[in-house]
Amino acid sequence: MTGSSDYTPPKIWTWNKANGGAFANINRPIAGPTHDKELPVGRHPLQLYSLGTPNGVKVTILLEELLARGHKGAEYDAWLIEIGKGDQFGSGFVDVNPNSKIPALLDRSGAEPIRVFESGSILFYLAEKFGEFLPKDAAARAECMSWLFWQMGSAPYLGGGFGHFYAYAPTKIEYAIDRFAMEVKRQLDVLDRRLAQVEYLAGSDYTIADMAVWPWYGGLARGWQYGAAEFLQVEDYKNVQRWAEAIFLRPAVQRGRMVNRTSGEPASQLRERHDASDFETKTQDKLEAAG
Repeated sequence: MTGSSDYTPPKIWTWNKANGGAFANINRPIAGPTHDKELPVGRHPLQLYSLGTPNGVKVTILLEELLARGHKGAEYDAWLIEIGKGDQFGSGFVDVNPNSKIPALLDRSGAEPIRVFESGSILFYLAEKFGEFLPKDAAARAECMSWLFWQMGSAPYLGGGFGHFYAYAPTKIEYAIDRFAMEVKRQLDVLDRRLAQVEYLAGSDYTIADMAVWPWYGGLARGWQYGAAEFLQVEDYKNVQRWAEAIFLRPAVQRGRMVNRTSGEPASQLRERHDASDFETKTQDKLEAAG
């Protein structure tokens, strides 16, 4: 391997805002709000504040799947949080998620609003609330939860690790890319071996485990993540490919992928979702055509 560095870490780290990178303008080593901004509230029981990243898509997929199963209480307003502009540091958002990360959920169906943050926590909360996509059998439930938490622990190596150094870092560092590419391929192999044995991650049933893992690793398998499909040879993972395609074809998944999306074809972007009819009338192509 080539490459060397003259950098020696100082005894005490200090924040250098000019260190570059795609997210240098919003990254900071402290928490809390940077400005006062209240969150909007719509008419539905569930208020989602999010962006169409893999973590955000997990929740909109589940909400659309719940609605497809007839759960009217799962109606929701999805408000756009533009993290590149620092919306996640507004005072209202920080009140819902002190970690300033999307997605964040307010359940206003009861006497007092309940805040839920972290995507895995939101999936578990909604699955329990509606009694769907979370097995009742103890063994199957444990398997589901194991894969749900597998995703929580694994995806940072894919996103903040591999994705950052491969696609976003201001310089290409061979050691960093090799380190995280090796780990991502190991993770793909973990999934491929599991999916050689079962239809879905928890077994024969589609669950919140699949909804958590699919936006990250299904998206990687389908070539959507970081332009890295060829680099990582994702086509070699045949069982992951089969699973990724099956989930992609679900109508609720296709709707969920559109919500809070700000990139790609305008017809695929529903930047805010306040009614089921918005998928037909308020996608970005229609809004742009209407002027």
